[in-house]
Amino acid sequence: MTGCAFGERLREIRQSAGMTIEELSAASGVSGRAISDMERGHSRAPQERTLAALTGALGVADPDRAGLVALVRAERAGSRVGRPRTGELPRGIGDFVGRERELRELRGHAASGSGRTPVALVHGQPGLGKTALAIRAAEQMRDLFPDGQVYLDLRGTDPEPMGAGEALRRLLRALGVESRGIAEDEQERAGQLRAITRERRCLLVLDNAADERQVRPLLPGAGAGMVVVTSRRLLGGLDGVLRIGLTPLTPDESAQLLRAVAGRAFDQAPGYELGAVTRLCGHLPLALRIAGTRLASRPGWTMGHLAGRLTDADRRLANLQVGDLGVAAAFALSYAQLSGPAKVLFRRLAHVPGADFAAAHAAVLAEVDAAQAEDRLDELTELGLLQHEGCERYRFHDLIRLYAADRLRCEESAQARARTGQRLGDWLLDTAVAAGLRFAPDAGARGGPGPDDRPGLPASASPEQARAWLRAEADNWLPALRSAAADGRHQRVADVGEALHWHAERSAHTGRWPEVFGLSRAAAARLPDRRQEITHLAYYGWAVSVCQRRHAYGVDLAMEAYRLAEDLGDTREQAAAMHHAAHAWRLGADACRAVAAYRLALDLAGTAGDHDGYVQVRMGLAQALVEFGRPAEAIEEFRGVLRELDARAVDPAAARMAAMTARAALARCLGDVRRWPQSLAEAVRALPLAGEHGPHFAGRVHLTLGRSHSALGATEQARAHLTRAIKLLGGHDSGPGAAGSRAPSCTRALCEVEIPVWAWHRGIAQHAHVGVHCAEHRTTSIGVAQAALAALDGRDHVTAVQGACV
Repeated sequence: MTGCAFGERLREIRQSAGMTIEELSAASGVSGRAISDMERGHSRAPQERTLAALTGALGVADPDRAGLVALVRAERAGSRVGRPRTGELPRGIGDFVGRERELRELRGHAASGSGRTPVALVHGQPGLGKTALAIRAAEQMRDLFPDGQVYLDLRGTDPEPMGAGEALRRLLRALGVESRGIAEDEQERAGQLRAITRERRCLLVLDNAADERQVRPLLPGAGAGMVVVTSRRLLGGLDGVLRIGLTPLTPDESAQLLRAVAGRAFDQAPGYELGAVTRLCGHLPLALRIAGTRLASRPGWTMGHLAGRLTDADRRLANLQVGDLGVAAAFALSYAQLSGPAKVLFRRLAHVPGADFAAAHAAVLAEVDAAQAEDRLDELTELGLLQHEGCERYRFHDLIRLYAADRLRCEESAQARARTGQRLGDWLLDTAVAAGLRFAPDAGARGGPGPDDRPGLPASASPEQARAWLRAEADNWLPALRSAAADGRHQRVADVGEALHWHAERSAHTGRWPEVFGLSRAAAARLPDRRQEITHLAYYGWAVSVCQRRHAYGVDLAMEAYRLAEDLGDTREQAAAMHHAAHAWRLGADACRAVAAYRLALDLAGTAGDHDGYVQVRMGLAQALVEFGRPAEAIEEFRGVLRELDARAVDPAAARMAAMTARAALARCLGDVRRWPQSLAEAVRALPLAGEHGPHFAGRVHLTLGRSHSALGATEQARAHLTRAIKLLGGHDSGPGAAGSRAPSCTRALCEVEIPVWAWHRGIAQHAHVGVHCAEHRTTSIGVAQAALAALDGRDHVTAVQGACV
């Protein structure tokens, strides 16, 4: 650049002082390259501290110093007026919405003052408004950077992103360096950029970065400026960077953006239509802006009309396009950057029916091992096409899922898609069967989940791991079961139902079992083996009675199974069906029919030689007697269960569980009739067994021990057991919890067990019945323990018990 008055004057003063550039550099601490650039006009306006260092080293008098300051200010003023230069910020968005927290983070980072130029990375999936946020932040921080703001699109999503050398050249030109003054070597250019930014308070916005290799040479060292980088990638190789990951807008922010863009069409729309549009747009700023623009440009459209168009999943992406702007086009740029194997996985993940999935699903879909699947998932996550859901799971944004499904239809044949979907469905159902069988009495003898080298469960999966898998994958294996039923794979559906009924009894609060056993019942009815139909009729009857509280219908289904078993002369199945009928009557509080049905089922199981079934039926009878307020009879039945366990060849695992349940219930019943020494003794025997079966069972036994010790005057022991009970019951999964379970009744609830509870204060007892499901309802047990503990601590015992019953 010619005609730079400041540079010429600086050279004159240096030469008059008899100093070389190297000598001035040594005396002032300013680099020789920076001094040379200033004198040649390649760097026009140094920072005040740089100017002070130079004039001090040169011994410049005040008049000359003032003249240099005036020249510097004139150069700065001249650089900010006239025609726009390459690198100036693009036009911002006038209707920018949300991101207040991110804007505060960026401004705070700019003012961090560590001496090192602060760098912030805004990253996230396509369409989240990363560029818009960076520009809005630059506009709001203009006061912090008096030496200018420079914008550069690095074209990171182009087939060939901008090289670092070209990016450096453009930045240097934007910062006022003449073309002939820009070094040829890339490293030297990077040094020039660092020298200039060390002397200026300027903001660099590096938009749409491709990778770390492209960005790293563009980052300044020390200086008072700032760099904001945007990228679809996380750029994990960059150190010392503030990372701000964007997420979709909140529903309120989505509505604000749609209002700003759509105008009149928004004001006339009812709330439910507005909510539908924002939801179908996935709260993605790009999609919302396109939707709003389509409404604003089509006066005849309404919000409801647009919602109707977006409801069609196959056409949603096509409807989210206006002019040269489209959601699918934004996703396509990221898809094009994937490796071939990652592209295959991306589109095949559209086969996953649920909202989230794990690496095991990816391994099945891509037909690779777990390590390869994780590498490909990392690639998808790095590009913003997947999001982490917790530590080990992933999920698509709804619109990206649609794009993946579109790629799947376009790039794979119908036959290939069918094979892949079948493979995933079979794996899901195989793993569901393996998980369900972990709850069977002979689970230990069955071994692991099978020979598949991509198991959804480890070979030594515990019941807790199996339960966690079934819960996490419910939205995946249940659609796979529906598909198997629709395809007429009846034996497959029945096998899944048979395996899962062991788990169902331990998770009755979930809403899926009526559907699961409804499907298995319908499938079994189409099989030649009538005994399977009997079995699955009974399972379905259990589900509608326990899960849906349709007790009369549950009885009807159980009796239908009983009649089929009677026709076949199968006494064992008759006993099982009558057991289910008794259970349904019990839940319906029909004491007379329930007890009679239990006794008939007991006789049938004994006649059939079904030892396991006999013990289960007798346990059910004892628990029913507890609920119906007949504790003395219940005590005898529980003792009978313990005798039968010694006399009959019951499966060892089932016998151990039954012994624990019977002893714990016996201890509780003995306390109900105030036989406290015997209650204490039985609870002590039950505690080791209960500890083997999980915190809930142990917590219930500790509750009984607390009651017994308190009644016997051992206040400290009572307090210890009650405190332990609260900890165990509170720390365990509460099943339906406060929201899913029905409010317990203070008289009798329609559930598995009704516990008579005493809250007491130094011998004063107040009796209250609290209904609680023995396997799933824990919150009431916690309340009972807290009430008892409160009474021991001297609070009002009646109020405490009433609080537990609310």
